[in-house]
Amino acid sequence: VQLQASGGGLVQPEGSLRLSCTASGFTWDDYTIGWFRQAPGKEREGILCYNSAVGAGSTYYADSVEGRFTVSRDNAKNTMHLQMNNLKLEDTAVYYCATAFMESPVGLCTGVAGTGDYPGVNYWGKGTLVTVSS
Repeated sequence: VQLQASGGGLVQPEGSLRLSCTASGFTWDDYTIGWFRQAPGKEREGILCYNSAVGAGSTYYADSVEGRFTVSRDNAKNTMHLQMNNLKLEDTAVYYCATAFMESPVGLCTGVAGTGDYPGVNYWGKGTLVTVSS
């Protein structure tokens, strides 16, 4: 199982960016995908977790991104996308995708308080840097 996040870069405040997470070795059907980020000097944060089998209604959003970030799936490419709109300076971070088999979205995005650890994650992908700056 491998995950690869891509699409990071430099964007101005209020701009948009789309990240991609491509999976190999498995398909998304039975897996929950999570998007996480780690800003400089801060703990890793689970921002959006989604299980396509359950549907969009079970998507978990962190308060910091709800209403601005959404997830979509490209079955042909076995890829999940994170669409980020109205980006803010505080969205600057390294973004990671991760996954877990048959985990609930809330379970995947819930970490151990104060540690930045996410025990629900089975596999982590390498991160991609997003810099929001004018």
